[in-house]
Amino acid sequence: MRNAFADELTKLGSTDKRVVMLSGDIGNRLFDKFKDANPDRFFNCGVAEQNMMGLAAGMAMSGLRPVAYTITPFITSRCLEQIRTDACYHELPVTIVAVGAGLAYSGLGPTHHACEDIALLRALPNMKVVCPADAWEVRGALRAALRQDGPVYIRMGKKGEPVIHSEVPASFEIGRAITIEDGADVCLLSTGNMLPEAIEAAHALREKGITARVVSFHTVKPLDEACLSEAFARFKLVVTIEEHSLIGGFGSAVAEWVIDNGVRTAPLLRIGTPDRFFKKSGEQEYAREELGLTGHQIADRVARALG
Repeated sequence: MRNAFADELTKLGSTDKRVVMLSGDIGNRLFDKFKDANPDRFFNCGVAEQNMMGLAAGMAMSGLRPVAYTITPFITSRCLEQIRTDACYHELPVTIVAVGAGLAYSGLGPTHHACEDIALLRALPNMKVVCPADAWEVRGALRAALRQDGPVYIRMGKKGEPVIHSEVPASFEIGRAITIEDGADVCLLSTGNMLPEAIEAAHALREKGITARVVSFHTVKPLDEACLSEAFARFKLVVTIEEHSLIGGFGSAVAEWVIDNGVRTAPLLRIGTPDRFFKKSGEQEYAREELGLTGHQIADRVARALG
């Protein structure tokens, strides 16, 4: 994902001279092409994320389109005050790009885990929250973000994620989900880089005689309400899948929508990380297995829920 982001940013920066790249002391070689083409529009802000966010806000106020980038917890929880007060309060076109969301950096320990960021950012007025599923959705998300007139949070994985799309989806639009596979029994709504696990779960369910619609719900805020309305009216069960805490994340957003809109049809099953820190040592695949977030585990939970 991060390679696609760097490449797409370079392309967009070549056509829009307002695009400025701010890095929190990571990805320096990753952005070599951008720096070579735009040496006066790349700033390594160092390990000073609060300052970086304030700088981004000031640039946006001056007519630029800043893109701030670093590891997820450092660009969200570390500088939440600056995001809230500098960017969101003033409705500024600051694009915040987080790398290594969820448990992508699982092996580096709790300082690098990020299972609270959706909850933090979606609570902020004026903020849009976008969680692309693969490299092509990253490109679509960045293009869409730079067309917005307010702040956008893009939550990425790290690298090596399976590619689902063959190109940027023509229908990619902030707030509009994308159906990947169709089925009749259950609707799997996946956000971010859990989409491959959702697809694997759908295939495992098919072997059990259960067909599943799989949806890439890349935007957590604003929600695709039309997609939700149709899913809850049509399917026996709706499932949200995320590599984020069950508290305040995508599943919570959908549950809030269900309550606020008086939906009384299909039940909702939320799958995400529990309300505790992951303190075991291991990489992302191990962490997912331990937390019940693999495709086969998701399929088993869905099958049990369907009875």
